Amino acid sequence: MSDNIIQLNEAAIKDELRDLVKNSVEETLNALLGHEAEELVNAERYERSGDRKGYRPGHYDRIFTMTSGDVTLHIPKRKGIRSETAIVERYRRRETSIEEALTEMYLAGVSVCSVEDITEALWGTKVSPGTISNLNQKVYENIEKWRCRPR
Repeated sequence: MSDNIIQLNEAAIKDELRDLVKNSVEETLNALLGHEAEELVNAERYERSGDRKGYRPGHYDRIFTMTSGDVTLHIPKRKGIRSETAIVERYRRRETSIEEALTEMYLAGVSVCSVEDITEALWGTKVSPGTISNLNQKVYENIEKWRCRPR
């Protein structure tokens, strides 16, 4: 028999996998954003052509919260063309499933303070009470529309 015992640190493996997924998602989304900008402008970065529809004067960074953690998106700036990106909605800061989870927690009776603690434990970032209130305001508006619908 062998006396060698292999021990696995489950927490370290999970952290490594989470980082791997997060980095892969970040690289993929940034590549998609760059490709989309090239398609809209009708030219690659620094390319001079007569077919060019607009310009890309750099990018700005946006933190986007996902279930695998926060990723930094490099959102390309555009001049000369009016369009929004199809990859990430304008002003969107969180994955839709996260917003749904926040709303469900609040509607289930979890306090705003507890929601903050839960989000920090799950995703590594706290969600402000104002964000939770804004999300719930949208839900209440939809509920009110449904209640007042014509029958």
